[in-house]
Amino acid sequence: MINHPIPPLYDKNSNILILGSFPSVKSREAQFFYGHPQNRFWKVIAAVFESEVPSTIEEKRNFLLSNGIAVWDVIGSCEITGSADSSIKNVSANDLSEIIRNSNIGKIYTNGKTSYNLYNKYIKDRIMREAIYLPSTSPANAQYSLEKLIEEWIIIRNV
Repeated sequence: MINHPIPPLYDKNSNILILGSFPSVKSREAQFFYGHPQNRFWKVIAAVFESEVPSTIEEKRNFLLSNGIAVWDVIGSCEITGSADSSIKNVSANDLSEIIRNSNIGKIYTNGKTSYNLYNKYIKDRIMREAIYLPSTSPANAQYSLEKLIEEWIIIRNV
């Protein structure tokens, strides 16, 4: 069983919550979200907000908070082989109530099908909020080009 090692990132002004499934090996090593160099999250989110791609953890943290974005993951602990969502078993979900209580979250988005499905299974009924599915920025999602991801993700800017 692996416990989620990264605390949620948000502040009282966060109005968008983006949920992944569980941090990749690279993200767990970096102790920050979307740490794998091939993950397109940072490129997509920077393009959506017409900004430079942040490179350091501090730049990434500041970018998210300055744009009202909170990030965390659906899973608090699980069994996982490497970084493969397809291998996830024995899920324990994160409790999102602290984020919801201490921020201004209006919309919840999921980064990929795994996080969307797990959100609906474990969290939706607890916090009584719908999540909006967005295609995964993972390099494993080869059917989406960077341009197509940006087209889909642009909706977060209109919150």
